[in-house]
Amino acid sequence: MNIKQAKDYIKNSVNLYLKKDEFGEYRVSVVRQRPIFLLGAPGIGKTAIMEQIAQEMGIALVSYSMTHHTRQSALGLPYITEKIYGGQPVQVSEYTMSEIIASIYDTMEISGIKEGILFLDEINCVSETLAPSMLQFLQYKVFGRHKVPEGWVIVTAGNPPEYNRSVREFDVVTLDRLKILEVEPDFAIWKEYAAGKRLHSAIVSYLELKKDQFYCMEMTTKGRSYVTARGWEDLSEILYLYEDEQLPVDESLVGQYLRNDRVVKEFTAYYDLFNKYKRDYRIADILDGRPSGQAISRAREAAFDERLSLLGMLLDRVQADMGQVMEQADLLSDLRNPLKSIGAKAETCTSAQVMELLEQQADGRRKLFNNLQNANALSETDRKKHQGVIRFLEEGRKELYLDEVSSGMAAYELLKKRYTGRLERLKAETDRVQQELHALFVFVEEAFAQGNELLILVTELTVNNTSARFIASFGSPDYKKHNEELMLSERQDNIMAQIAELGL
Repeated sequence: MNIKQAKDYIKNSVNLYLKKDEFGEYRVSVVRQRPIFLLGAPGIGKTAIMEQIAQEMGIALVSYSMTHHTRQSALGLPYITEKIYGGQPVQVSEYTMSEIIASIYDTMEISGIKEGILFLDEINCVSETLAPSMLQFLQYKVFGRHKVPEGWVIVTAGNPPEYNRSVREFDVVTLDRLKILEVEPDFAIWKEYAAGKRLHSAIVSYLELKKDQFYCMEMTTKGRSYVTARGWEDLSEILYLYEDEQLPVDESLVGQYLRNDRVVKEFTAYYDLFNKYKRDYRIADILDGRPSGQAISRAREAAFDERLSLLGMLLDRVQADMGQVMEQADLLSDLRNPLKSIGAKAETCTSAQVMELLEQQADGRRKLFNNLQNANALSETDRKKHQGVIRFLEEGRKELYLDEVSSGMAAYELLKKRYTGRLERLKAETDRVQQELHALFVFVEEAFAQGNELLILVTELTVNNTSARFIASFGSPDYKKHNEELMLSERQDNIMAQIAELGL
């Protein structure tokens, strides 16, 4: 299965394991809650999907790599204590709490979230002294004398032996206590993830042309040669930073992330060409609705890989702008409730009391933010939204203090004015991005006529979560028109195919 299918399966399993009966007991007993074992090549996103699952379900996540754990750190340290048996004092051995179990309790304590996932990576690389204890742990959720708290689901992961010399093959007794999911790299699924993370468009466009280079493992005379999804994502981040600092990107840099000489050479050459396309076509002019005749002529005569690269650059810019609009829209939507709450009390308040209400709202949001962050249950999108809400409330309080208004209603009116100003700026930015999208459609129609590029454009706008939300929220006549045309064309093709099968 691919990583997205694995994510859905794990999410469903966690949801079922946490389901309770009418007495508040978990319907699947702890002994029957088989840990999930995610088996797949390195760098395909196993850890990333665990973070996504915790964030989407609103539960906590505690992650550990088992490679560095000894028997003592996993099980706890022994100590001598005294007990009474048959009226006689006896010294016995006990164990301190496992570092892993203690981390779960720490997370529950500081976050207030009582259910979650314990994710143990590289579980098939545990030390020889720890291996016998893993069997007990996988069945009974116990390390030493201490159990994993109820409400915590165990998910494990590891690499197949061909990728890691430290891997120890599990015996049948161990495997029979796991739900095993074997995961394979899948570029189409990774591309959806890349769109959400805004990975560099040069990388995405390149891999559209060279899908076989998305993930590869080879043995060469120099040793193992490899390219992984993790490598592409890390390279994307450093490319953005190098561009910000206007530093040259060469094979030496790319080779630090992609450990395959052929892929390094080809991608570095493509990256240089990609930047040349960006300069030559003047992306900003096209999206401002002012493409040069030379740009249109060149695009019309260009080879498919150049057309695809150009379309990728244009889409990347438009979808990035759409993303910023949706972030602001989500932020302003989230601000409505705290402002409404303050407005309901403002008439009977002084300005000082309104400032106090603002501080209370900000404190409550900080607490929620910290709880989710401590539980590793905070996505990057939600992180920005919570920080934006807190900043608005803090700045609003500061503005009221400086303006020295006296009544609560006057203070509230100032807050409303500030909020309305943000709404007006959002509306202006939304209009600008809608014009960008219109300019993009006009250019594609003029430069590529009836080519596949229009189909690719509509498809990418549909499958990308950000652009789909933007269009659903604010509309796009161009998208609606071409989407309907393509759907009609597809229906006609299906009808013709059915007629051909009937031999009419």
